[in-house]
Amino acid sequence: KKIIVHSGHRLSLQSHQHRSEHWVVVSGRASVEIKAEKDRHLEEIMTVEANESCFIPQGHLHRLANKEKESLVIIEVQSGSYTGEDDIVRYEDDYARSA
Repeated sequence: KKIIVHSGHRLSLQSHQHRSEHWVVVSGRASVEIKAEKDRHLEEIMTVEANESCFIPQGHLHRLANKEKESLVIIEVQSGSYTGEDDIVRYEDDYARSA
């Protein structure tokens, strides 16, 4: 799936029960937040540059943000027993979307 995040925007803080995700940055610079499933106080925040990637394990909370001036373009690879859009649990969302 191709995802574009415009300057100053971010996706919801979310998790998935049935899939993991692998994000590959095509252009721009991603700010990635990952929280462990069992201890949500353990948090990793990383910057991922173009031609780099990161892995989000199944069940982990995660968020993608663009703090740069140019748009961020990533390719998201989903793997697991189910990859439907209804496998999203949202914890925080700037656009007031629910699960």
